[in-house]
Amino acid sequence: MSAPADFCQVAAAPGLPAGRLDPDRCSVQALVRGDSCVATASPAQRWLLVEQPGPWGKDALTQSRFDQAVAPRLTHRARVEGVRVLLVRRPGDRLADSQRRWAYVDGRPGALGVWWSVRDTDAELVDVPWDGSVGTRTDDPLYLVCAHGGHDACCALRGRPLARTMPTDDAWECSHLGGCRFASNVLVLPHGFYYGQVPDDGAELVAAHAAGRVALPWLRGRSGVPAPAQAAQHTARAELSLLGVDDLLPRDVRRLTPAGAEIERWVVTLAGPDGDVVTEVESRPSQESAPLTCRAVHPAHGRTWHVRLLSGV
Repeated sequence: MSAPADFCQVAAAPGLPAGRLDPDRCSVQALVRGDSCVATASPAQRWLLVEQPGPWGKDALTQSRFDQAVAPRLTHRARVEGVRVLLVRRPGDRLADSQRRWAYVDGRPGALGVWWSVRDTDAELVDVPWDGSVGTRTDDPLYLVCAHGGHDACCALRGRPLARTMPTDDAWECSHLGGCRFASNVLVLPHGFYYGQVPDDGAELVAAHAAGRVALPWLRGRSGVPAPAQAAQHTARAELSLLGVDDLLPRDVRRLTPAGAEIERWVVTLAGPDGDVVTEVESRPSQESAPLTCRAVHPAHGRTWHVRLLSGV
C-alpha cells in the first residue's frame, strides 16, 4: 500500500481554523492553496525558555524588556551550544510582572526533560548550566503557542486566542517558531513536536499528548528529525496507525540524489514494532510560488513531500 499523492494536503484535515483574517494574510492564503505543513519542524533539539512578558519586537530577545546588555552574550552562548532561545509569557499576562522563570528543555531521545528555575537577574542565564542539573523537573507536556505578532501578524491573530483557551495549565505564548503561514503554530515539549493550523481551542491536541500520542491531522513533524524522515513518519503513522510519541523512530536516511537538486529522493528506514519500515521519499518544489509570510517581499516555492512505503506494511 502506498500513500496517495496528496497525502499531505491540509485541506483534508478536520477542524482547520477558519480563514477570517484579511484575505491577503499568509495563513489565510496557505489555507486557500492547501499548503502542506508536513516535514517543516525545526532542527532544534534543546531549548532555553525565558519568561519575558511585555511587547516583543521582530527580534524578540533584543527588542523586549530583557536586559539588553546581556542579550548578545546569551545569543552567542546559545549559538555555540546549539540551544534555541524562546521568550515565553503566560496567556493574557502581556504587561503583567512575571515570576522571572526560565527553563532548560532537552528533546533528545534518552535525555528528555523540562527543568524550571527562577532567576534574580537576566545575567544569570549566561553562566548557569544548561544540562538539567539545576531546576525542578517536570514530565508533563508543555505547550508553546507562537504569538509573536512582531514577527508576523498571523501568529498573534491566531496564536494568542488559542493560547488563552487551550484546556491545560501548561500553555504559554512564545516567540517565533517558524512557519508563520501555518498559524496557529504549537510546539509540544519536551518531545519537540511541531503542529500547524491548530483549530478551535486545541483540545484534541492536548488530549492526544496527555495519552502519549501525536495529533496527526495537524502534525508538522518532530524537531531534530531530518525533513525526509519527518515526511516518512507522517505517512507511516497514517498507514500503520502508529500514533505513539516514540513510534517509528528513524534508523537511517539515505540520499539518492545530489543535495540541492530540484527533485530530491531518499530511502528512509524507520523502526517499526515488527521490524523496519522502509520508505521512499521524494521532495520537489510546489507548482505555485507565493509569499510565505506576511512580511515576504518576493514569492517563493515551498517543498512538497511524497512518500511510498516499500516494506513493513
